[in-house]
Amino acid sequence: MSNQPKKQSFLGGAAILAAAVAIVKIIGAFYKLPLSNILGGTGKTYFNTAYYIYNILLTISTAGLPLAISKLTSQAHAQGRENEKRKIFRTAIWLFFALGVAGSLFMYFRAADLAVFMENALAYQPIRALAPAVFCVCLLACMRGYTQGQGNMTPTAISQVLEALCKLCVGLPLAWYVLHIGMSLDMSAAGAIVGVTVGTVVSMLFLVFYLLTHRNRTEALDAPSGSGAIIRQILAIGIPITLSNSALSIISLIDTKIVMGRLQHGLLLTEEAAAALNGQYSMAMDMPNMVASFVYPVTMSLIPFAAAALARKDHAGSDRIISSAFRLIAILALPAGIGLSALSTPIMRLVLPLQQEDAQAAGPHLQILGIALIFICLMILTNAILQTYGKENLPIFTVIAGGATKIIMNYILVGNPDINIHGAPISTLCCYLVISGLNLFFVWKYSPKKPRYLQLFLKPVIASVLMGGSAWAVYGFVDRILSAGHSAYGANAIATLLGICAGVIVYFILVIALQILRAEDVQNIPHGKTLIKLLHLK
Repeated sequence: MSNQPKKQSFLGGAAILAAAVAIVKIIGAFYKLPLSNILGGTGKTYFNTAYYIYNILLTISTAGLPLAISKLTSQAHAQGRENEKRKIFRTAIWLFFALGVAGSLFMYFRAADLAVFMENALAYQPIRALAPAVFCVCLLACMRGYTQGQGNMTPTAISQVLEALCKLCVGLPLAWYVLHIGMSLDMSAAGAIVGVTVGTVVSMLFLVFYLLTHRNRTEALDAPSGSGAIIRQILAIGIPITLSNSALSIISLIDTKIVMGRLQHGLLLTEEAAAALNGQYSMAMDMPNMVASFVYPVTMSLIPFAAAALARKDHAGSDRIISSAFRLIAILALPAGIGLSALSTPIMRLVLPLQQEDAQAAGPHLQILGIALIFICLMILTNAILQTYGKENLPIFTVIAGGATKIIMNYILVGNPDINIHGAPISTLCCYLVISGLNLFFVWKYSPKKPRYLQLFLKPVIASVLMGGSAWAVYGFVDRILSAGHSAYGANAIATLLGICAGVIVYFILVIALQILRAEDVQNIPHGKTLIKLLHLK
C-alpha cells in the first residue's frame, strides 16, 4: 500500500488533536471522577503516587525525544527527503525500545523502594502495576512523533481515544470489583492502574498497524544521514527539552515527598491521615489538569508547523502560527481558570457525590488552583515557543526556578499547623507564576516580532472576570431558592450547572462583542469558513 500521509494545517492539526483531547477528557472524567468516589482521598494518594513515579520515568524517556523526531521529520518532509524520514524513524524506534525496556524493569523491580522513598509504602502495588506501561508508551511516543512530524495528527488522536477507552472500560470496573470483594484501597488503586497499562498496549498495537498499512513506498533519490548523525541530532534537540520537562516532574516528585513528609513528621500525622489530606489536594488538582491537557494539542501542532515555516525561512508564517496559539490559549485558559476558582467548592461537591467531606475540603484548594491553571497553560505554550525558536535550554532554568519556589514554600507552609495542606496549592500557584512570567519575558526577548501581551490578554481577562461574576451570581441565586425544597446535593448540582451555563453564555457573547476571536484563528479548522460567516468574524 502506498499512501502519502495527508498534510494538515497548524490549526487543522490542532483542531484534530483538540477534538481527540476533548473526547479523551470526557472519557477521562467518566474514569477519574468515579474513581475518586471509589477510592476517596486516601486511595487517590496511592494512585497518584504511582503516577508521579511513572510520569518521571515517562518524561525522561519520552518528553523531548518525540518532539525532536517530530521536528526533524517535519524538516525532512518539507524538503521532500523521503529516505531521510524513513531513516529517522528506523533509528529512533530502537532508541525508544531500549529506553522503554530500561524504564519498565526499573519501575517493576524497585517498586517497594520507590514507594518508601515517597513516604507512602502502601503505593507499592500500584507502582508495579504501571511498570509495563512505560515500555509501551516509549514506542507510542516515537510513532506519534513520526506521524505528527509529517503534519498528520489523526493517528495520534485515534490512539489517544483508544487508550482512554481501555482505561475506562478495564480500570474503573476492576477498581470497583477489587474493593467490592473486600480487598484493600492500595489493591483497588492497582486495579485502576491496570486499565492504564492495558490502554497503552492497545494504543501501541493500533499505531503499529497504522504504520504498517500506511507505508509510503515512493522512490526517493535523497541520501539519508547516518544513524550516528541522526541520534546526535535527536539527542541535541531532545535532551534540553527532556531536561526542562523532567525537571518539573522531578520537582513534583520531591514536592509530593515533602508534603507527605511534613504532614507526618512536621505535624505528627499518621501515614493514612497524611494520605487523606494529600488526596483532597490531588482531587482538586485533577480539575486544572483536565483543562490544561487541551493546551498540549496546540503545542504539539505548533512545533512541527512553526519549525517547517522557519526551515522555509518563512518568519511571517511562523509569527502568525505563534500569535494564533497565544490567542487560542487566552480564550481557553482565562475563563476556565476564573470559572473553576469562582465555583470551586460547588464544582467539587458536584463531581464527588460519594465523598462530600473530601469535596468540601478540596473546594478551597481548587479556588487557588483555578488561578494557577492560567499560568500552567501559559507555561506549556511558552515552553513550546522557546523550543521552536531553538532556545531549548531556557525552559530548564525557568522550571528549576519555579520548582525551587514550590519546594521551599511547601516546606515552610505545609509544616505550619495553621496552614498545613493549604500551603500546597499556594506553592503550586507561585511555582507556575514564576515559570510563566520568566517564559513570557524570554519569548518577548527572542521573538522577531515582539508579542503585544496587553493586546492579547486584556479583552479575554475582562470577559473572563465578567463571566466568573455572572456564574457565581446565578449559582448563589438558584442555590438559595432550591435549598429549601431539594436535597443538599441536588440543589448544589442544579445551581452549579445553571451557573456554568450562564457563564458560558455570557462569555460567548462577550467574545463576539469584544471581537476577541479572529477569522484567522478558525479559518483552517473544519467548517471554519462557516463559523466565520455565522459569527461575523473579522
